[in-house]
Amino acid sequence: MNEIPEQVSATPLRITCRVPVEWLDFDSQNPRLVGTHQSEQAEQIIAQLYRSEELSELLQSISANGYLDIEPLIVELHDSGKLTVLEGNRRLAAIKLFREPDIVEKIRSSQRLNIAVPELPEDYRQTLDVVSVYRVPDREDARSFIGFKHINGAAKWESYAKAKFAADWFRSGNTSLEQIAGKIGDKHDTIKRMVAAIYVLEQAETTGAFSIDDRNAARFHFSHLYTALSRSQYMDFLGLNITWSQYVPQPNPVPEAKLDTLREVLVWIYGSKSDAKKPVVESQNPDIKRLGEVLCSTEALHVLRAGGSLDEAHASTHPADEKLASALIRARGMLREAANNLRGYDGRDESLLNVAEDISETAQTVHGRMQRKFKETLEKGA
Repeated sequence: MNEIPEQVSATPLRITCRVPVEWLDFDSQNPRLVGTHQSEQAEQIIAQLYRSEELSELLQSISANGYLDIEPLIVELHDSGKLTVLEGNRRLAAIKLFREPDIVEKIRSSQRLNIAVPELPEDYRQTLDVVSVYRVPDREDARSFIGFKHINGAAKWESYAKAKFAADWFRSGNTSLEQIAGKIGDKHDTIKRMVAAIYVLEQAETTGAFSIDDRNAARFHFSHLYTALSRSQYMDFLGLNITWSQYVPQPNPVPEAKLDTLREVLVWIYGSKSDAKKPVVESQNPDIKRLGEVLCSTEALHVLRAGGSLDEAHASTHPADEKLASALIRARGMLREAANNLRGYDGRDESLLNVAEDISETAQTVHGRMQRKFKETLEKGA
């Protein structure tokens, strides 16, 4: 444990005051940081915040106006001898990028990310030296305010950050999900679904079934997962009790025998860089619904596992007779539309005539085969 400097430890509780930026450090447990293997290295944290939180806009604002010290950063005293920023990590990241030019090069080499830091007028540089903070005794004391601000307030987090924040709060053991939902102004069922999905994701990470860092997509759409896990097809495929989401969420909800299928589902939703697989889910609606229907069909699963697209796999979920009826009705509708517009054919384009001839031959083939089967069925019935 590092010795805490007397000046830092003297930062008053529950009073807004100004402190040197050197006293501040990032919160490695910040819900905005995607993944369970979070880093305490500043360059990794800044890189994540830059990729997901549009730091470039804040950098431009500071370049144009200096740091506007309107809202204090919420901090707690840490064993490291610094003040951990519980609320305001994005602002701290922007300040560090202006104050520490070498960190830009570290991020470029270690994170393969080029951050363009705009010029800062000399007159504004002093605004980055000392900032306002509000010290709380512990993380628990700040949760209600941070949760409301970022879950239903003006500065909303994305779904993963919301879910991780709620899960960490719930795991602290001091607050029920009902109380958390009430304090942050959200629906209890939504918070429960989010926390349950966090437990599934963490189980995949800790067992090695799947890693968020291995996803084959720039952004992590956590809402895809908790939406999927509320559907009965996914629950059944993963061996989850149909009523699992109605109870208080518990760690490791997926049976051990189903971890391989859990990986399949997560790779289909998010892709895998290590396996060079792209996600088959492109949008939450309707792809999550369609993938769920595929999970219920043995034939459709074979198509997907063989590398087929979601469209190809989903087409296999419909019986052949249903697909035939649908195709015939669509074809009849399109032919009637063509018949209603025959005045548009001036007799000069032979290629269109050839197309019509091909349609006629195909229609006769379909009709002939169906007619033979119809007669055979009648004879068998007799």
